[in-house]
Amino acid sequence: MQTEPATKPILTIGTRGSLLALAQAKQVRRELAQKNGLNPDEIAIEVIKTSGDIILDRPLSEVGGKGLFTKEIEVALFDKRIDLAVHSAKDVATMLPDGMILPAFLEREDTRDAFVSLRHKSLDDVPQGAKFGTSSIRRGAQILRQRPDLQIVEFRGNVQTRMKKLEDGVAEATLLAYSGLKRLDMSHIAKQLIDPTIMPPAPGQGALAIETRADDDQVNEWVRKLNHAPTAAKMVAERHYLHGLDGSCRTPIAAYSTLENDELHIFGQVLSLDGQTVYEAEVSGHAADAEEIGKELASIIKSAAGDKFFETFEKRED
Repeated sequence: MQTEPATKPILTIGTRGSLLALAQAKQVRRELAQKNGLNPDEIAIEVIKTSGDIILDRPLSEVGGKGLFTKEIEVALFDKRIDLAVHSAKDVATMLPDGMILPAFLEREDTRDAFVSLRHKSLDDVPQGAKFGTSSIRRGAQILRQRPDLQIVEFRGNVQTRMKKLEDGVAEATLLAYSGLKRLDMSHIAKQLIDPTIMPPAPGQGALAIETRADDDQVNEWVRKLNHAPTAAKMVAERHYLHGLDGSCRTPIAAYSTLENDELHIFGQVLSLDGQTVYEAEVSGHAADAEEIGKELASIIKSAAGDKFFETFEKRED
């Protein structure tokens, strides 16, 4: 499905079809037009349904992980049906397909998770033994670390679907990315913002990544003008940290990075699925050394946790 323009576009953006994904794609279209003197009416948005949008009855960890939200879009990019892809950075695998690059990250939104409930004001207010909905094993592990009494129930779907599940009593509460709520003008539903130093977000959360073909010089020239250097430095560190841990949707991995006066600081956290075993570390350095900072953080945590800890995730049955 393609939305606007009716005439032949000069650029076509590929995206998932949720309200949030479309809002993000439209943001990229606006910025591309503004920063390159292009007519936004000549930039098309093509909706591509991904496996992650189709498979909603099983946890991501059981059906393939991060690539579920990008694979079909990357195929369209490779086939030149689209010129660039807009992704939530946290959904992008640490290893891109051959010939693809990430020339720009847009300025990062608020990275925090938001506590959302129709009945309770905070995580502490959720009744003993209640059901807590999340499709993220990172969030599930962090919740159980704070509240081991709660029952984690599967909670796939877009924001609107998850709100309906709360209305239907599937769970008492959930966590959602505050950045997504803000982009949807739904920040008012957040009852509590979670302290990222206690429950750090997923690597890449809150940032938008633009993927292109490496050999498409004109598109890359336009796209690079959208790159926000401070966000890009954080993304480089967080993605190399995740890659260093061989991170997938099977492993609860979190990261929180800050940047001030070119000093990049990243805090990493890895948990067992029940949240009762936690490994944490922090690394700081110059933003220009973001890749090495991320790799160092991964090395510290991997050494502390040991190979056997990570093997427990690899051996889980699909």
